[in-house]
Amino acid sequence: MKLSRRQFGAIATASALAATQKPLRAAETGPLETFVPCRAITKGPQHHWFGYYDKREFDPTNTLVLSNEVAFEGRSPTGEDTIAVGYVDTSDNDRWHPIGTSNAWGWQQGCMLQWLGDDGKRILWNDRQGDSFVARIYSTETGTTRTLGKPIYTVSADGTFGLSADFRRIDNLRPGYGYDGLADPNVANRAPADSGIWRVDLQTGEEELILSLADVAAMPWPDDDTHAQAWHYFNHLLISPDSQRFIVLHRYRPEFDPQTLQFKGGFVTRMLTAAVDGSDRYVLDPSGYTSHFIWKGSDAVTMWTKPAGQRAGFYEFVDKTDQVRPVGHDKMPTNGHNTYLPAPYQDWILNDTYPDRKTRRQTVYLYHVPSGRRFDLGHFPSPPAYSGEWRCDTHPRSSNDGTKVAIDSPHDGGRQVYLLDIADVLKQA
Repeated sequence: MKLSRRQFGAIATASALAATQKPLRAAETGPLETFVPCRAITKGPQHHWFGYYDKREFDPTNTLVLSNEVAFEGRSPTGEDTIAVGYVDTSDNDRWHPIGTSNAWGWQQGCMLQWLGDDGKRILWNDRQGDSFVARIYSTETGTTRTLGKPIYTVSADGTFGLSADFRRIDNLRPGYGYDGLADPNVANRAPADSGIWRVDLQTGEEELILSLADVAAMPWPDDDTHAQAWHYFNHLLISPDSQRFIVLHRYRPEFDPQTLQFKGGFVTRMLTAAVDGSDRYVLDPSGYTSHFIWKGSDAVTMWTKPAGQRAGFYEFVDKTDQVRPVGHDKMPTNGHNTYLPAPYQDWILNDTYPDRKTRRQTVYLYHVPSGRRFDLGHFPSPPAYSGEWRCDTHPRSSNDGTKVAIDSPHDGGRQVYLLDIADVLKQA
């Protein structure tokens, strides 16, 4: 059996283990500052975090808040590292309710833990079972868990279907976003026809490959011939709010050694949108610089990128058109994890920053689009040991009613989940 990327990475592993020896001292960073009510809803000695910013963390009552739980920090997870998954009941003294475990996870996106649909009765996360990555769906009514044959990346708003990607390939080509533990059978194939994006029925488990890497590798890339000899993969999928289209980042690395699983240099990106059956594909952002993004309604996307001839920043792209306009360049000048608050606060962008180079503080903030005003919610120190693949981005996520925000932060000796009350800020619109 071919060894995983991490089994080849002896030097990287040694560096990771060394990082665990670094004291996580708040004195190494600037001070914690919060400007709205803020409290930890998880606590040690275990470490807790949710992960990515585009998943539903709150149940419909906005009191049950999902989280992952782990016993270590400071190194890459292996396929043998298990985390617990569960939720915090903020209406019951923040009591922790474990519901399962996962062997398919990473520091940035966790195990794709999220609520399904609007009734608060189902919770989904990814796991490993034998020689396959799978998805688990837990029933809050019966306490039982069922298994789907594919891991899930993103789900439709009503929770009826999801999209899956090849996490084995992602693990090789984008460390920190795939899952360790299983070898990629297509590791020596630059753009395999049997790897890509699958649509999965979340009730029956029926799955269909709707877009392959071979499909997108064959699509012309303007002014660039290197992609023909590159190594292709998909990353970052998101279904539109009306469940009719989805976004995916098609990425490639010019240099990759399938024997050692090592690569040189960075990756190139183009953003595609497509119908949820894989048809009607459109290259929305061909710049090569697409980063964090979110749907604005179901016909536009707000993203950090660098369109041709323009500076890097947040821009709004209208799907299936060439319409592009800048968003908040003066108040949102750096890359961050951006979402829109739900109605009736959809004019607000929730965002954050990466650690400041001098103070190591990450800022969580709101930006009111109509007025152009920015409201900082807090500055959260991130000790130097939290860097690279095992960094702890705040990844702000809003409650369903828009009045609360959950973040991950390591500022108090280990990553934990914090709850911010933003109701009073929203009154200033």
